[in-house]
Amino acid sequence: MNSPRKRLYIQEVSVRDGFQIEPAFVPTLDKIALINALSTTGISKIEVTSFTSPKAIPSLADAEAVMRGIKRNPDVEYTALVPNVRGCERALTCGVDEINLVMSASRSHNLANLRMDNEASLAQFGEIAKLASPHIKINASLSTAFGCPFDGEIAPSRVLDFISRFVDIGIGRVTLCDTTGMANPQQVEALCSAAVARWPGIQLTAHFHDTRGMGLANALAALGAGVVHFDASLGGLGGCPFAPGASGNVCTEDLVHMFEAMGLNTGVDLEALLACSRMLPALVGHDVPGQVVKAGPWNRRYALPEAAR
Repeated sequence: MNSPRKRLYIQEVSVRDGFQIEPAFVPTLDKIALINALSTTGISKIEVTSFTSPKAIPSLADAEAVMRGIKRNPDVEYTALVPNVRGCERALTCGVDEINLVMSASRSHNLANLRMDNEASLAQFGEIAKLASPHIKINASLSTAFGCPFDGEIAPSRVLDFISRFVDIGIGRVTLCDTTGMANPQQVEALCSAAVARWPGIQLTAHFHDTRGMGLANALAALGAGVVHFDASLGGLGGCPFAPGASGNVCTEDLVHMFEAMGLNTGVDLEALLACSRMLPALVGHDVPGQVVKAGPWNRRYALPEAAR
């Protein structure tokens, strides 16, 4: 299915997608220290923050301070989510490498999350693209692409239509998001295959949540469809505050571990990534779902028990 050491690209979202729903504010300097550490692991992109209203997401009220305070690695892209034109203007003053726009495939989730319908979101995407595209890259994240907690199943044709409209706006990067972990591997492979076949020139990213324990299986299905860019969250942090039942994202270190154990090349130093993961409980004040940081990688070996010698 895949050639040996095929190159994959792992994109870290914990410091935005993860921290946004944490009840305790993670201090600005701690965010910066974590991002700086992540920047040395081989991660290809880090979603640093969101330039949204501090009243809406108080945990990311320090967006400018964090973006301006990090030590940048030229081999890493630093992106930020922007909800509107004002957010885009703020992001541009901080020198982001990419802006990430978000809307939902379903009408109901778009209303719940963004307080507008899909057409209004698309119109706003067009305005932001005109403002930002001469300067930086633009990514469009399509939430509930594999199912909506309010509307249920989402027709693949609807998702493909939205991708087409993104491309028409001039957006060359698209993320398909399984916002509440409703996707299954068969569905993922079919939809991703259709998108890859129709738009081979866009950068397609898969973004899965592990709500129902299928995150890694879905990532493997996306890989089989030709996807090589994957969002993931350190420790498995994350979840959408406007989607009932949404739990954390696919865990970055678990995803990297799976791909590397398969002989694929993520470009990531797993041990360095695990060291970053061990920082999380102290930062967020609770244990995190990641498994490899607890069990160790597959090639970890133990001394034989005395009784067995």
